[in-house]
Amino acid sequence: MQVLPAITIDSVAHRYGERMALNDLSFAVQSGEIFGLLGPNGGGKTTLFKLLTTLMPLQSGRLSVAGFDVRSQPDEVRRSIGVTFQSPSVDVKLTVRENIVYQGRLYGLSGATLRDRVAEQMERFQIADRASDIVQTLSGGLKRRVEIAKSLLHRPPVLLLDEPSTGLDPGARFDLWRAIQKLRAESGVTVLVTTHMMEEAEKCDRLAILDRGQLVAIGTPDELRSGIGGDCITIQAYDAERAGTLVQRIQKSHQITPQLLNSQLRIEAPEGAHLVHTLTSEYSDEIRSITLGKPTLEDVFIRATGHQFWEDEAGAPALRKPGDRR
Repeated sequence: MQVLPAITIDSVAHRYGERMALNDLSFAVQSGEIFGLLGPNGGGKTTLFKLLTTLMPLQSGRLSVAGFDVRSQPDEVRRSIGVTFQSPSVDVKLTVRENIVYQGRLYGLSGATLRDRVAEQMERFQIADRASDIVQTLSGGLKRRVEIAKSLLHRPPVLLLDEPSTGLDPGARFDLWRAIQKLRAESGVTVLVTTHMMEEAEKCDRLAILDRGQLVAIGTPDELRSGIGGDCITIQAYDAERAGTLVQRIQKSHQITPQLLNSQLRIEAPEGAHLVHTLTSEYSDEIRSITLGKPTLEDVFIRATGHQFWEDEAGAPALRKPGDRR
């Protein structure tokens, strides 16, 4: 018996006036996997998330969640999903238990069923000992656990998480992801996560990398990195003009065409250490710094798009907001 995908995205396009937010997007999320949507701000993650949660009408293409069509069966889709938005949705003046009970009543739960499910989710997310605490007294990580717990009371087959780690410290992020992975292992729920954090994307079973509304790569983190095929060398020149000249010189002498990113050169090489030694010997006066490393997801993004992950629309490296990470 063939198992249908938990989420199917087929030729989806969406515009905001003249700006194309999603451009002919197609891929599927399999049942029971933790799937990541990775991309910078403006990549299309938020638009797709709003379409999947029925917050915006579908303009073009087809979307289905848990076998239900988003356009023709929105009520069935809403019953089949648990949603945690990037912006907090807990009532900070209520206790942990009151927040979760209130969510259960919105889904028509009551009596013993509601009590059992509240207890189940508080135990699962290790917040049972904080049941009587006012939510505003909790840490950011605990608040996020409360949000996810209440989104699962109706036992949806699909959980949608929008930037779940935003604002959390590294320890809280680790605890949150451990809880998500445990949830999937115990219940088989399909989890779709939007993120701009590389370290978070590494925890997903598979990833779709989005840039400016387009799907630029898809696969497991290992599959995506293995497509690089070697080490990654990054050369920082003194300025963009010198970088352009250096590209030509390296291309002529080594038959290698570096990828030029403003004042940086990026090279993929199977024997990177040897090439680094050669380049530093030959062009020491032209190189401000040089680094060597194994391929990362950011390298995958750069190779697929031709620009850096954090870059503004004009093509210049963008300033990162506090807390943003690669």
